[in-house]
Amino acid sequence: MKYFPVFLDGSKINAMVIGGGDVAARKIELLLKTTTKITIMAESVTEGVERLINENELSWLKHNYKAGLLTQTTLVIAATDNTDVNEQVYHEAVEFNILANVVDQPALCTYITPAIIDRSPMIIALSSSGSAPILIRMLREQIEKILPQGYGRLADFSLKFRDHVKARIKGIRNRRTFWENTLRGSIGQALLDDKQQEAEQLLIMSLKEKIAPPQGEIIFIQTREGNPDNLTLNAHRALQFADAVFYDGEVNVELIEYVRRDAEKYPQSISSTIMLNYQHALELAEKGQQVIYLLSGNEELPSNAALIASEISTQTIVSGS
Repeated sequence: MKYFPVFLDGSKINAMVIGGGDVAARKIELLLKTTTKITIMAESVTEGVERLINENELSWLKHNYKAGLLTQTTLVIAATDNTDVNEQVYHEAVEFNILANVVDQPALCTYITPAIIDRSPMIIALSSSGSAPILIRMLREQIEKILPQGYGRLADFSLKFRDHVKARIKGIRNRRTFWENTLRGSIGQALLDDKQQEAEQLLIMSLKEKIAPPQGEIIFIQTREGNPDNLTLNAHRALQFADAVFYDGEVNVELIEYVRRDAEKYPQSISSTIMLNYQHALELAEKGQQVIYLLSGNEELPSNAALIASEISTQTIVSGS
């Protein structure tokens, strides 16, 4: 990745916007979604910028850019039409390790602003690393169409009851399954319909039901030619619920990007065509973990006595089938 994706804590941002035109106004409006600690440095500003300053009690340095005033700043945006000024702002920011963005000049940026889909507290940020803004706009439109406006209520609800669920339901995989069923089912729909009380009552009832301990499982995923686009929905879901993933050098490494971030990864030095590491996989599954074994091609798996004797549940998923 050319850019490292990160979300900044708005309460710790102290921003400076250089410029007072329409572009500056758009940047100020974006910053105001997270912080009011914003200073505008510009001799003159548009009516729109002045309104934002007055309504939000922002600081206004009524002069054009002057060096030496960024020392208390954590983030600076240069939104002027003066190339020399923009370069000066960038170099001063770099000197003091301040995050800098010069509008429409990626070479003069230490960060870039992604396209944002706001369903607070759910935030989706999209970027093409500055290479294809039209493509990002198209993708954003697609996501906006399928993402309900009330999606943020699901996140608030999950936070509110997270500790209750953790105390009642043991095992990470059990909790993941519980939350997926909860948010996809009638409780999630009640939240989207803004029926908070009904959703809370349904959740309390569901927590009273007996929850079985996590059951270990080994899932073999035959990746055929290794094209990630050919992963089936079942394979996607298995990878997102995995506790541990085994794979050898023949497996397309791009597939690992589809695995749950917290899952343990076990790259194997010996090709699976020679030997499958059944013993380690079985040990993990017997502890209640969901183990994924990624395999290149689509060869029939050899019979294994230890696996059969263990009575651990297994399944095989073939990508693209």
